[in-house]
Amino acid sequence: MKVIISGGGTAGHINPGLAIAKYIKKKNPKAEILFIGTERGLETKLVPRENFEIKMIKVRGFKRKLSVDTFVAVKELFQGLSEARKIIKEFKPDLVIGTGGYVCGPVLFNASRMKIPTLVHEQNAFPGVTNKILSKFVDKVAISFKEAEKYFKDKSKVVFTGNPIRSEMLEVSRETARKKLGIPKDKPLVVIFGGSRGAENINSTVAELIKRHKNDLRFHLIYATGEAQYEDIMKKIGDVKSPNINVLPYIFDMANTMAAADLVVCRAGAITISELTALGVPSILIPSPYVTANHQEHNARALEHNGASVVILEKNLRPDILYDQITRLLDDNDMLSNMAKSAKSMGITNATEKIYAIIKDIMKTKQKT
Repeated sequence: MKVIISGGGTAGHINPGLAIAKYIKKKNPKAEILFIGTERGLETKLVPRENFEIKMIKVRGFKRKLSVDTFVAVKELFQGLSEARKIIKEFKPDLVIGTGGYVCGPVLFNASRMKIPTLVHEQNAFPGVTNKILSKFVDKVAISFKEAEKYFKDKSKVVFTGNPIRSEMLEVSRETARKKLGIPKDKPLVVIFGGSRGAENINSTVAELIKRHKNDLRFHLIYATGEAQYEDIMKKIGDVKSPNINVLPYIFDMANTMAAADLVVCRAGAITISELTALGVPSILIPSPYVTANHQEHNARALEHNGASVVILEKNLRPDILYDQITRLLDDNDMLSNMAKSAKSMGITNATEKIYAIIKDIMKTKQKT
């Protein structure tokens, strides 16, 4: 079994692909899996870390306004189509999967034209432009939110699966995770991150919070700035000598970090939401206001409505407000416990198995035709 998986840009597109790849290898140890991405995306770091091969094509997203970048994007699109077709011809996959990002366009389009079984996975309640276009060509569309179905014309292709969760996220225990991270049993752990690329407003708020409270924190803090903003944030914070504070560019071991956390402060992206609910982790969500159709706030409000999260809109974000919310929740064990139970009740942990069942189905159907 030979499989190409394409998805790129942010961890939200890459991690579902990695989860699917690992499950395929679990079921078919001899399966050959190749990722296709771009040099600009985080896939250049995340995919090799998991020991999967990756090849790059040149393609970029289109901006809404006509500019010189538009013509560059058109040129790279045709180049990407040619490069993707060459890779597919050489690798000869039995199946091609897309997990989001503009890199999927040339790969899935070529595969469908070459009559190779194709599947695209949409993580969000409001589908991206690339996936809406690809839905016309692929064999099946896996969705993570039932609300996404209405945006796809051919409902017969759409299957509700939920978001794939990396197997390691579900296998680690809280006790083991805290021991590995060196978190004392009696110290609450708060984890803060703004996404794989970081979030400027969250970073400036947390940097100020640390400056004010680094000598009197009553909890252990693991804080990821995003690699692009790490140096600037460290300059703002200054010397951090507190053993309670660990500032990182990026959290690679998210499985242990999430499992060990008493409270997570983060954006409300689809994959993050899926991981929080699968593990049953209470959260303070700060939805990004810069996403299509404000879908992150819809994600966040769903958790808040079910008692699993507290939502702070970015326009209301202040160091004192965030610190007060964190300490208020950590001081109320009953509330944290109820939030954890509510989050867990919303979790979907078998999405990868559902997607694998779709894979087997479309491959059988293609073989018959």
